[in-house]
Amino acid sequence: MRRTVEVPEYEVHPRVRVDPARTALLVIDMQNDFVKEGGTLVVPDAEATLPQVARLRELARHAAMKIVFSQDTHDDGDPEWSIWGEHARRGTWGWQIVDELSPREDEVVLQKVRYDAFYGTPLDHFLCLWGMDTLVICGTVANICVHYTAASAALRWYDVVIPRDAVSALEPFDLESSLRQTAFLLAGRVTTTDAIEVGERSGDGAARRGRSRLG
Repeated sequence: MRRTVEVPEYEVHPRVRVDPARTALLVIDMQNDFVKEGGTLVVPDAEATLPQVARLRELARHAAMKIVFSQDTHDDGDPEWSIWGEHARRGTWGWQIVDELSPREDEVVLQKVRYDAFYGTPLDHFLCLWGMDTLVICGTVANICVHYTAASAALRWYDVVIPRDAVSALEPFDLESSLRQTAFLLAGRVTTTDAIEVGERSGDGAARRGRSRLG
C-alpha cells in the first residue's frame, strides 16, 4: 500500500572543504548492470549522475587524492540473487565499471560481495595505511550500497561527505530517506558536487585525526 510521508528537513551544506592529503573518494558500484540500458538491475537516475561522478573523479585526480572504486561481484549460488535477481556476475559486461569512469592503474578497485564496501574487503586497511580520515562517497544505490558503506565508515569514525547530485536510487523516497539518515544519524555532511572544495595538502598525509575503536 502506497502512502505519502514527509521527509524531515536535513542540512545541505553550501560549501565543504576537504584536505586532499586525508580525504579519499569512494565511487560505489558504477557498473553497467546498474547504470546502462540493458543492465539487469538498472537504477533509473544512475546514468544521469555520470557527469557529477566524473567531475568528482577529476577533482580528486587533480588534487592527488586517493580514489577507490567498489565493484559489486557475485558468482553462482550467491544468496543475494534470491533478493535482487542475477546481477553483477563476475566477468560479464554488466559487472564491469562503466567506460566513462574507467579506473586508472594507480586507482584501487575493490570487489565486494555485500552492500557494505568495508565488509570482507581491505578497504579500512588501505584507508588507515594512507592516513585518511574523510571519505567523499558517490555512486549507486543511495540507500543500499552507498548508505551501508557510509554507515560502516561512520561507525569507524571517518567523516562522511555525500554529494547528493552524485548518488542515485531506485525511488526518490529511498534517496531522500538515506540522505536524511546520513545527516541525522551518521553526522555526515550532505552537499553537492560543485560545493566540494579542495584545500592545501598538509604534509605527506601521515598525520591524521585519531580514530578510537573498541574491540
